[in-house]
Amino acid sequence: MARLVQIRRDLGLTMVLVEQNAAAALAVADYGYVLENGRCVLDGDSARLRGHSDIQEFYLGQSQGGARASYRAVKQYRRSRRWYG
Repeated sequence: MARLVQIRRDLGLTMVLVEQNAAAALAVADYGYVLENGRCVLDGDSARLRGHSDIQEFYLGQSQGGARASYRAVKQYRRSRRWYG
């Protein structure tokens, strides 16, 4: 990731990063898109996404109190229903 940031900074390039590690991606990205089942369900600058409670819970493994949450404990129907609710 550090090398990508360096290349972007040195060459002034725009990059598209597809990464499953949300914490790593949001640490280097300016803007992000959350895709589920091929659909964009959320987008915004990286600070907004990092602060979003659903992103924290589902992708960064944090519960409302900041404690680590088990991804397996969050049921699929609950995840998908919250985006569109």
